[in-house]
Amino acid sequence: MYAQRASRLDGAVVWTRTMPAAPAPVPAHPVLPDGCMDLLRTEGELYVAGPDTRAHSPGEGPGGAGARYDGVRFAPGAGPAFFGVPAHELRDRRVPLTDLWSAARVRALAGPVTGAADPAAALEDLVLRHAADTEPPDPVLRAVARRLDAGSTVAAAADAAGIGARQLHRRSLAAFGYGPKTLARILRLQRALTLVRGGVPFADAALAAGCADQAHLSREMRDLAGTTLGAYAASANRETPQPSGSSTTA
Repeated sequence: MYAQRASRLDGAVVWTRTMPAAPAPVPAHPVLPDGCMDLLRTEGELYVAGPDTRAHSPGEGPGGAGARYDGVRFAPGAGPAFFGVPAHELRDRRVPLTDLWSAARVRALAGPVTGAADPAAALEDLVLRHAADTEPPDPVLRAVARRLDAGSTVAAAADAAGIGARQLHRRSLAAFGYGPKTLARILRLQRALTLVRGGVPFADAALAAGCADQAHLSREMRDLAGTTLGAYAASANRETPQPSGSSTTA
């Protein structure tokens, strides 16, 4: 079971997922690339989920059957400032927070979260406290992400940001984990799938999201998510996320 809500941290999402105690008869709703990084807790430990370039099963990584996951998903470009590491170093990875911060510091943070009546809320409080003591995310790259999420071209986003293509690519690797063209594709796919989850026909969702046609969206679905639109829609009907404050959640 999965649920999410908007966080008090700008652009972030607080989420929980409980894995079934036994193998499900049908595959779980896949976690798709969204340009985001997550801080998550399971089995009393804190982990970091880097930006994805492929879909993965919710059961991959730490935890397992019957495990509960609590997480905070940062807006695209916001995670590196919080964790203190460029996004591309964590691309397609799930690592213990102790790989990035000292073990003593992580133990001090994990204890109150694990013992809380609402671990997701406690994790959000942890994030808010730490974010207040760190440098804010790169405002230029946050603005680029918003423009790309609104359907802007990479060239137009670069022009609006006042930076050249090479500099944008380099800074995008640090902020998002991949270049701006990949981020634009991922955000466009997420826009289309938000419409699909709402019952919009595939062809209409493709055009509204900025794809040339349904065939274009189908190719992007195979390339970025490793599945088909029909299979995704079927799984989404079984496990529908709650509305969030970010248009880039999976």
